[in-house]
Amino acid sequence: MAAAPKEGRGPDVAERLRELHRSGLYRRMRKVQGAQGPRVRIDGTEVLLLCSNNYLDLTSHPAVRTAAADACHELGTGTGASRLVSGNMDPHERLERRLANFHRQQAGLLFGSGYLANTGVVAALARRGEVVYSDELNHASIVDGCRLAGAAKFIYRHGDADHLAWAMARNPSPAALIATDGIFSMDGDLAPLEGLLDLARRYGARLMVDEAHAVGTYGPGGRGVAAAAGLAGEVDVVTGTLGKALGSYGAYAAISDELRELLINTARPLIFSTGLPPAVIIAAEAALDLVESEPARIERLSVNAEALRAALVAEGLETGPSGTQIIPVMVGDPQRAVAACAKALERGVYAQAIRPPTVPEGTSRLRLTVMATHEPAELRRAARVIAEALREVGAVDSGDSAGAEVATLPVPGPTRAPSIPAAAERLSA
Repeated sequence: MAAAPKEGRGPDVAERLRELHRSGLYRRMRKVQGAQGPRVRIDGTEVLLLCSNNYLDLTSHPAVRTAAADACHELGTGTGASRLVSGNMDPHERLERRLANFHRQQAGLLFGSGYLANTGVVAALARRGEVVYSDELNHASIVDGCRLAGAAKFIYRHGDADHLAWAMARNPSPAALIATDGIFSMDGDLAPLEGLLDLARRYGARLMVDEAHAVGTYGPGGRGVAAAAGLAGEVDVVTGTLGKALGSYGAYAAISDELRELLINTARPLIFSTGLPPAVIIAAEAALDLVESEPARIERLSVNAEALRAALVAEGLETGPSGTQIIPVMVGDPQRAVAACAKALERGVYAQAIRPPTVPEGTSRLRLTVMATHEPAELRRAARVIAEALREVGAVDSGDSAGAEVATLPVPGPTRAPSIPAAAERLSA
């Protein structure tokens, strides 16, 4: 018999859950059955998967699977300790060297996840008495890194180097770090890295770029937005993940030798976390081999992204600023976004609804992600299904698809540059 809930121990959990339901912000986990791929089974039904970050479909590649299995047999299932105790192994250091070369940096440093990498790097490099500058649509891991840092925070308007320049020119405190996503995870657009790097150099700051969604998907050889901008080796800190295009788990920072030593000694998520299991590291290394030896995978991903974007536009849907494999279809209201997701899933298309606090208020959406192994025909069908679902929940006009219009949504961010104190603690997640 279950114990009765105890009273008088903090806020009413049941009421908080009811409020999440009422506001359309309640979340639950759907269970995927079988291996990850372009099509998966959910609740026994096969569906087209349009919300995975397994962009190159390498989680199930035979070479990656074999590498992981062999590593597990040879080296065991875990490391048993943090890397500063007894959890550091040859596979860790070998992959770090590979990733450093991949990004044209001196050194690499593995972390347990992308969240741990970004929170650890930002908190270690932005100290009390300094300022860290962060794009307002950065990933939550960068946002939380800013909160953990001893430095003051300034949040500049999304992709707005002029607003950032305005803030840096007026802030008397030293600039420690400019932090930005490379590809923004909810909109699929790119950071203006040339302008950000120029400001970093002008004001003596470091530039940190999170390439999590760009590694293996964007730029020459899949080396990311910095490489595409001709800035490979120029950015001070590149963070990336092993858990998206590289099909495994974990993350890293590609940095200078000096910064590597500093992070080993000061990045708390590294110091106080068990080292990554050797099997996931060796799996990611096998995936990196495929990225470097089979560039056609990256080209196919780009072709598929354009195919889905064109099909959505043909259905009268607006895909925003996206020019990558991440394609948002704006809804606005969170409850309608959830309803549209459910209706599309009933028809065999899994397009996840994304709501606050992941995105700003008023910008709930279906966030679509393409894989290199999707077929153009199934992407065109998916666009029709999504458009039908949105019309049925009232998120777009009914009638002919060519005449459908997405609800007008507010542009996030202030309309004028705020004072330094007013913006210092404003963070977006």
